[in-house]
Amino acid sequence: MSRRVSSLTLALAAGLWAVWLTGSLSQSLPPLNVVLLIIDDVRWDAIGAAGSRVVRTPRIDELARDGVRFEQARVTTSICMVSRATLLTGQYMSRHGIAAFGKAIAPEAFASTFPGVLRQAGFWTGYVGKYGIGASRESDFDFLRAYEFLRGRPKDRPFSLTVGFFAAHAEDAAPEQYLPQDWSAALYQGVTIPPPLHGDPKYLAALPPFLSNESNEGRIRYHWRFDTSESYQAYMTRYYRLITEVDAAIGRLVDELRVQNVYEHTLILVIGDNGYFQADRGLADKWYPYEESNRVPLIVRDPRLASRRRNATRGELALNLDVAPTIVAAAGLPIPKGMQGEDVSPLYLQARPPAWRDEFFYEHPTITNKDRIPSSQGVVRRDWKYIEWPEFDYRQLFDMKADPDEVQNLAGHPAHASQQARLRQRLDAWRQRAR
Repeated sequence: MSRRVSSLTLALAAGLWAVWLTGSLSQSLPPLNVVLLIIDDVRWDAIGAAGSRVVRTPRIDELARDGVRFEQARVTTSICMVSRATLLTGQYMSRHGIAAFGKAIAPEAFASTFPGVLRQAGFWTGYVGKYGIGASRESDFDFLRAYEFLRGRPKDRPFSLTVGFFAAHAEDAAPEQYLPQDWSAALYQGVTIPPPLHGDPKYLAALPPFLSNESNEGRIRYHWRFDTSESYQAYMTRYYRLITEVDAAIGRLVDELRVQNVYEHTLILVIGDNGYFQADRGLADKWYPYEESNRVPLIVRDPRLASRRRNATRGELALNLDVAPTIVAAAGLPIPKGMQGEDVSPLYLQARPPAWRDEFFYEHPTITNKDRIPSSQGVVRRDWKYIEWPEFDYRQLFDMKADPDEVQNLAGHPAHASQQARLRQRLDAWRQRAR
């Protein structure tokens, strides 16, 4: 039987959980609680567990040591409202349709998000912090506020908590851009931030002309923050301080789970909503289909994982698309048919992990106009990446093994014409499949 099942089956499953909640199945294991922690604007290497020797993230690193870190995690669209909708729905933007600021998930569609599914099954659901998908509706959650959830929850029900951190997002209207709290300054006293990985001018020169143009938003924000060594040091230090402050908040949440004796029965996922250009390629922010922008941290702390198999690193292409089905499956519920991601838990729970994807579809909408933030679509593989910029009739093809820094555009080269044609066909197929 397919794991993508009907609403009737889901209703029957909800009934079973209701039986458990009333005590009739007290001998059975209860469903796992779920905590999803979404950090704003943090890329894969901006945590200590990924090898950074500068940023201080001891509590996130602790979760990685006690769980699994997916070092090749990606987002399918690198902007907050789209990625956060994907995290809830398990769907590509082409299907969930949240392609503009201010647009909300429709109530009937929200019923098939992971919070909607878990709530129907008897979970106490909450969302705390930045929502980012239009105006949040109190009717969608049992608890919807800017702050505390755990201490006031009913103790006789499993819970699902999503925390959307506001940090480490910049305050674009503020001269300082990044506004950390005072206490974190001491942790970075005397610290020098290493130069950007791709800060050489050759990376800016390799961009399409419409991205290296000074009217492009990535260039505009680069000049706000990073175009002198002094501003780069100042703003990157403040940015890392914000991440450290998020780390401390995560630590307090984990401590509360332990105080309530539910840590060992709670699935915890930590993910960035998108990557981030930190002056790399002469850019700031995210949006574009390069590694700095779409590669994010993903840590899963799963109490079902044997202690001898923890502190592990996985290399599969895990996506933000996979978070919702992973959560639904961990709750013991059938995954809705409309979810397009996959449950990642077999990759770390099974002795012989299943076959996994070797590519995914990247898509990004136009924001304001094509000269500010243009649309893009692409096929991302471990060995090749193919990108189309439809508003400029421009294509890029990268050999990711020979050119992991994405500098040499092979599109249009006769020697790679057949590879480009194959990936263009794959992109056409993805455009249909992702709907």
